[in-house]
Amino acid sequence: MIAVLATLGVFGAIVAVTQVSNAGTWRRPPKAKSCPTASAPATTPSAASSDAGADPAAAAPAPSTTASNPGTAASPATQSYHDHGALQHPGDGQQPGTLGQRGRGGRPGDGTCTPSPGTSSPAAPGNPAPLEPLGADCSGSDLPAHDGFQNGERCVSTAFGEVAAPEDNPSLLIVSAPQTVRRNQQFTLRVSTRNLVRDRFLPAAQGGYYKESSFLNEDGIVRGHFHSACRMLTSSRTAPDPAPAPAFFVATEDGRGGVEPDTVTVTVPGLTQRGVAQCAVWAGDGSHRVPMMARANQIPAFDVVRITVR
Repeated sequence: MIAVLATLGVFGAIVAVTQVSNAGTWRRPPKAKSCPTASAPATTPSAASSDAGADPAAAAPAPSTTASNPGTAASPATQSYHDHGALQHPGDGQQPGTLGQRGRGGRPGDGTCTPSPGTSSPAAPGNPAPLEPLGADCSGSDLPAHDGFQNGERCVSTAFGEVAAPEDNPSLLIVSAPQTVRRNQQFTLRVSTRNLVRDRFLPAAQGGYYKESSFLNEDGIVRGHFHSACRMLTSSRTAPDPAPAPAFFVATEDGRGGVEPDTVTVTVPGLTQRGVAQCAVWAGDGSHRVPMMARANQIPAFDVVRITVR
């Protein structure tokens, strides 16, 4: 009897060990980690997030006078990754190893995140997938031809035209704007432009909208103008309705501008509604399109501020 009990005890211990071992072997696979969010920079929060009417110059720390380059992200990604369910292509698909160059897509939320520095694969990305453009003209469109007037649901056949060298692409900055104004109070926006000759403007109301290709002057600088507009925001959490006309809009063509930056003052006669106004300034070629840039990662010539109207 003692021998039988001893045998049963040994057998029970073996079964227990086996169950524990199997529990470790067949454990449920770990849940995919969510993509990490970038940590906030150690600076004072900008007025754009804490005060909707902040002056852009006062909202951000002054740039160093010794800076010689635009800087870089703290941990720049080198491969395509998912961020909060959206597929992000570093360098707009130009970096080696991005999904666009490898010719494969990805599913939102599949767990692919920004690779840590030094962990990217050194292997060659292979041959990129061939481009398959939807079209390059209006021959396959069912929409009527655009006629130069400001009507939607048309197909524009006007060629893009000429694009400048990277160092000659236009840029723009609102260098001065009020943080707060009273209702119906006149105020000004001071706008600096670079590489924009403000001598070309086809009136949109006369059929000049999207009617002309972009053209450069003899110095390789785009010819055009810039627009200024202010609209009242109904929410700071959702994108605004694009259809309504803004409260204020002008196009500036003064025959000046060029390679060197200069400054233009735009007077806003006043806004009648209390709230938060979004005032934007953006460059346009002769036919009102935002001028093309030589590279996909160049920021177009535009700027935006928010102003509180009391």
